[in-house]
Amino acid sequence: MSFFTEGLNRLVGRGDAAITVPPMDGPFRANNIIEDAEVVTELSDGVDIAFDGSKLWLAQGNELSCLLPDGKRQICARFDGPLTAIAAVPNVGIAVAVNARNISIYNGKVESLGHRTPAGKPFYSITSISPASDGSLYVADASRKNRPDAWTRDLLEHGKTGRVCQVFTDSTLDKQLISGLRYVAGVMVADNGLWISESWAHQIVSVDLAAVKTQPAQITARLPAYAGRMTATSDGGAWVCMFSARRRLVELVLRERRFRRLMMQEVDPRYWIAPMLSSGNSFQEPLQGGNVKSMGISKPWAPPRSYGLVVRLDPLGQPLYSLHSRTDGRHHGIVSAVEAYGALYMLSKGANLLLKVRLSEIEEHFL
Repeated sequence: MSFFTEGLNRLVGRGDAAITVPPMDGPFRANNIIEDAEVVTELSDGVDIAFDGSKLWLAQGNELSCLLPDGKRQICARFDGPLTAIAAVPNVGIAVAVNARNISIYNGKVESLGHRTPAGKPFYSITSISPASDGSLYVADASRKNRPDAWTRDLLEHGKTGRVCQVFTDSTLDKQLISGLRYVAGVMVADNGLWISESWAHQIVSVDLAAVKTQPAQITARLPAYAGRMTATSDGGAWVCMFSARRRLVELVLRERRFRRLMMQEVDPRYWIAPMLSSGNSFQEPLQGGNVKSMGISKPWAPPRSYGLVVRLDPLGQPLYSLHSRTDGRHHGIVSAVEAYGALYMLSKGANLLLKVRLSEIEEHFL
């Protein structure tokens, strides 16, 4: 986009400068499936979950653990820093991102892949890992400026330094596939290419891995929420976690450079006008009062500061239906979801809970 076009869009409020937000309608029609989901266990500092076909793996703080049949956790390994992503790699083990910079493999013991520098640049903000059939790993390096826990700052700074890299577990011939993305919160190997969640662009794009040049193609656009991690389904589709919903006030703030700069300098980050993983914890939060509550009761249709949303995509990447915990719920900030044991397990970072819904119940609701 040229400087002239960007300036004109800001002047008239169109394109990326528009403050309109697509409605939660059609495949995004609201329900309470996430809010009514069964609580499996509390999971404070939970980051990611993965399923290897027999065990459900949990990343929590600096610990990698597996879920036992009685719902308790068995700690399998501890690392020297916080975990930011995990993935089950067939015939290899569990790939673990440590400190958002390095990757290790756990297969009964921990083996570090060392200091990797695709395109001569070390990782800075690993948020998602997806294994390929050749044993390599596709890695989402969300931002070159902000760490994973500073994602709201990256949004308010209009960050576009995300990239996707390919890491080989048996060599150091890593490569950078694509860069200049507007925050990469999720990556997944699909039947028709590599799917990438470009969060601040409100879209999911696909890269043809067989092509000589990796040019992204848009497959799902104008999403009403910020797309995050994705996991495959048995029919070639995917579950995509939308870790927070968009709202018009935030879109307006994103247009106002001076206001954003002053807010970020003078206001505690917990009270920025920005999306969050949980809300309703303090009277100092913006958007309190009549437009959120009536007679002390939260309005389920109120503009969401936090929200719970997981979307089912078909094999072409188009939304089929979605699961919700609405504004007046508490199971917000869904950062990971995976099918296991005939259920959909979801990690609510906003509520610090591991949730599950039987797949048969989901199918009965929508089909």
